[in-house]
Amino acid sequence: MAQLDTLDLIVLVALLVGTAAYFTKGTYWAVPKDPYATSFANANGAKAGKTRNILEKMDESGKNAVVFYGSQTGTAEDYASRLAKEGSSRFGLKTMVADLEDYDYENLDTFPEDKVAMFVLATYGEGEPTDNAVDFFEFITGDDVSFSGGSGADDKPLSNMKFVAFGLGNNTYEHYNALVRKVNTALVKLGAQRISAAGEGDDGAGTMEEDFLAWKEPMWTELAEKMNLEEREAVYEPIFGITEREDMSPSTNEVYLGEPNKNHLEGTSKGPYNSHNPYIAPIVESREVFTVKDRNCLHMEIDVSGSNLTYQTGDHIAVWPTNAGKEVDRFLDILGLLDRRHSVISVKGLDPTARVPFPTPTTYDAAIRYHMEICGPVSRQFVASLAAFAPDEASKAEMARLGEDKEYFREMVSNQYLNIAQVLERVSESKWTSVPFSIMIESIQKLQPRYYSISSSSLVQKTKISITAVVEEIRVPGAKPNIVKGVTTNYLLALKQKQHGDPDPDPHGLTYAITGPRNKYDGCHVPVHVRHSNFKLPSDPSKPIIMVGPGSGVAPFRGFIQERAAQAKAGEKVGKTLLFYGCRKPSQDFLYKDEWEMYKQALGDSFELFTAFSRETDQKVYVQQRLSEQAALVNELLQQKSNFYVCGDASNMAREVNTMLGQIISNQRGLSPEKGEEIVKSMRSSNQYQEDVWS
Repeated sequence: MAQLDTLDLIVLVALLVGTAAYFTKGTYWAVPKDPYATSFANANGAKAGKTRNILEKMDESGKNAVVFYGSQTGTAEDYASRLAKEGSSRFGLKTMVADLEDYDYENLDTFPEDKVAMFVLATYGEGEPTDNAVDFFEFITGDDVSFSGGSGADDKPLSNMKFVAFGLGNNTYEHYNALVRKVNTALVKLGAQRISAAGEGDDGAGTMEEDFLAWKEPMWTELAEKMNLEEREAVYEPIFGITEREDMSPSTNEVYLGEPNKNHLEGTSKGPYNSHNPYIAPIVESREVFTVKDRNCLHMEIDVSGSNLTYQTGDHIAVWPTNAGKEVDRFLDILGLLDRRHSVISVKGLDPTARVPFPTPTTYDAAIRYHMEICGPVSRQFVASLAAFAPDEASKAEMARLGEDKEYFREMVSNQYLNIAQVLERVSESKWTSVPFSIMIESIQKLQPRYYSISSSSLVQKTKISITAVVEEIRVPGAKPNIVKGVTTNYLLALKQKQHGDPDPDPHGLTYAITGPRNKYDGCHVPVHVRHSNFKLPSDPSKPIIMVGPGSGVAPFRGFIQERAAQAKAGEKVGKTLLFYGCRKPSQDFLYKDEWEMYKQALGDSFELFTAFSRETDQKVYVQQRLSEQAALVNELLQQKSNFYVCGDASNMAREVNTMLGQIISNQRGLSPEKGEEIVKSMRSSNQYQEDVWS
């Protein structure tokens, strides 16, 4: 036998080490993992893989339940994920969550009878589908719908499909929960078997969460009966595995510190810029437009030149916020993560269809600061799920009570607008170190962009977008803290303060990482994208318009009037332009007071401004009263086919303006009140009456 030389020995040792590595799977040298990382989860947040065929995807991953969502702000997606998790943990369903825009629908006629489809659908705007649900909605409600087997609607092609549905709506809008109602009707018409009544959550009444909880219990009972499911004790099964990466630090190039995607990480950001890819835009101007010390309203100019971002007058700009440092610290502290805030973590889906909601590897701090809605409303279901990880028995009992007793929860949590870290602080002074970070990622909604009506004209300033935003706060008498600050508007206020020379801005005691990840937002930049809207001026500028926009609701109308003034200066014929504007006092919060005079000079008699001041005298005056006083003029313009626009508060102002307009029409034309209401509805249907409202 030949003697082994040095090279042979090296090769032999390498083979032995490689063999050991394979069979031990890193047992002896692996970095520490989340204790739940080895548990296989069935519930998840799904994303399309290699196929757009949902049935193929379900078969590949062994699923028997899919939860589709149509979501604009992330809330419907959150409810879909919660349904999937509960179906898995309580009933053993093999669930997945699916974004409606990721799949095709022609093969739903082959949906097996031993599977179930769930639909969680938000209604957006005036009864419209959310952006990701448009194609599905148009397909399923189409007159000429056709499926893979060649069958049409009359053939009841979906007779094998079992489905449940829950809608998210707002009763202050005319088309309340229109999407889930229309989809429900369409599915039943196509032969699908609905299990339990379709649920409807009402954000306008503030009962969305309780509506959801009240709907799902009888739904689960009926679904369990139909599919022969057995309920079991719900045990937390993580969707994501968390690995602390001791081989990496925040300075490692491939670690995300808040960058939204790989191009931003590598410093090669490029378009198209959209809801998945923001443009880091410079703020070229910012100023305060209120004249009182205890309230703020910001006017900002965002430069989008060179980005290929375009907008039309009436569109929305989305601002991507970051969480306040104070709240990030609170969240890290209560979980016992303060000293590990900059530890690098990798987050991996424990199911082939799971989607990690932010890019990794990242740090605890970056995930919490840039990606998690840690200041958002807290659900009873979430609180109940954390009881198992309480630091002591007393805390466990208190969390269980909060989760079970909705009146107690309303008193102690909802009415005080507490976020999840504040709830944990109230329940126990001890740190909640047993709470797995995975459950926080799964249960806390992704931090969403906030949308603002653009307050400039694309005709006048093509590459510069104006924002008008009141800095939000909610005062809660008797609560601690008794003032709840808006996430994004205070972030914008900090940016404004920095631009005006404050080296360490801290609006209302809140600090922000305003230079962004790796200082990529330095020099007063903010991540944005543009969302197109149907809230538009008539294409013919000679057509009259009537606008009602109190407070910051005047924002899009500044753009409308700016555009009409430019058209008039260019020699175009501009129709009658009425603006009904309201605020508290002209000396405090009269937005753009001087500008209206400038536009009046350009537009002449075609522009009229009617003001309502609610606190100037003992007699409060609102825009709907001014509208009533101008009833004859309003009716005359409506008969000339004037467009009618409303922007602002949906729950009170917009509803009362709608009612007032019906009364004006009936009184001025000698019609019954019912006929006046019918005409207003017809105006809405024909887009003569348009709203850009919020609650």
